[in-house]
Amino acid sequence: MTTPHPVGPARTVAGTAAADAVEPATAAEVAEVLRSTTGTVVPVGAGTKTGWAAPPTSCDLLLRTTGLDRIVEHAPGDLVVVAEAGVPLARLQQRLAEHGQMLALDPPEAGATLGGIVSANASGPRRLRYGTARDLLIGVTVVLADGTVARSGGKVVKNVAGYDLGKLYTGAHGALGVLVSTTWRLHPLPPVTGAVTVPVPDAARAGRYAAMLARSTLTPTAVELNWSDGKGELTALFESSAASVRAQTRAAIALLGAGRAADAPPSWFGVRPAGALVLRLAYEPFALPRVLEALPDGATGTASACTGVGYFVVPADSDLAALRAAIAPYDGSAVVLAADDAARAALDHWGPVGDAFGLMTRVKDRFDPERRLSPGRLLGGL
Repeated sequence: MTTPHPVGPARTVAGTAAADAVEPATAAEVAEVLRSTTGTVVPVGAGTKTGWAAPPTSCDLLLRTTGLDRIVEHAPGDLVVVAEAGVPLARLQQRLAEHGQMLALDPPEAGATLGGIVSANASGPRRLRYGTARDLLIGVTVVLADGTVARSGGKVVKNVAGYDLGKLYTGAHGALGVLVSTTWRLHPLPPVTGAVTVPVPDAARAGRYAAMLARSTLTPTAVELNWSDGKGELTALFESSAASVRAQTRAAIALLGAGRAADAPPSWFGVRPAGALVLRLAYEPFALPRVLEALPDGATGTASACTGVGYFVVPADSDLAALRAAIAPYDGSAVVLAADDAARAALDHWGPVGDAFGLMTRVKDRFDPERRLSPGRLLGGL
């Protein structure tokens, strides 16, 4: 057994300092770390989304999974790939593109690793057509808090045997175990891309355009809204054969009654907004106009107009409780993704605790009874 090598000086996770850091290179090394450590452990990937969960209440050891960086197996004929948690998504996409394939995930964070994407449940505009990490992940290997190595799923797309740990670990922020390997179903690379962009004068028109596209026979890969000062523009992305893209872009312009076609979406497309206080809003898609109207003055950002997810920069003094109350009737939530370290401690990161908190507590107790993994990062301080 080799010893996981330490990683430089102490690090911080969402403002919480880590006493030490290691970077294991194998699943066995991860298991050894968890068996030999009695303090708190916070797993992270490349660190591109550490603000997406609440700050850990303590971090005796920061466990970086970036040393787990092997693409283990690619079966082009089966449209399946197995890759370790520390593999950067960009490197995997380059490898798959050589075979005319892709992993249909497009979160924009540069350097993001597969394990970090799963742990944060990060996605991008193409979630409309392909779904999120939870939909594309067909197998995982994880190391539990006591060092036990557990596997779920397999290397076939239709796999129904056993518990689906992949769904459980998606969005868990390392609080239930350390993700060390992932298995994904793939898609062919689309040969041609086209986009239609239309100006949006107000929130009502944003909702109308999104509804028209959602109810049409068109098959956009993504429908994104760029929003600032009560107005913006909406872009529908089409990816298919050349004939299909030409026909769908023409049909989209006719349907919306306006718009301009281009070979690629505008520069803002798929970019996560940055600022002193960034929120991730989730809501029922039909409620897009109500959510836009509920945003504080000065809010800017983007929304996946047909899936009910938005990312917005809001003023640092925004009343989050009021915003959450305004969108609650639409199954809405507002989660803090980024904030200044000085202000983060005073923020309610997740918002109200829902009816599922009891179940979440039991799951946490089952997988991490001593509460050593990413303590305090989940809803309700789990």
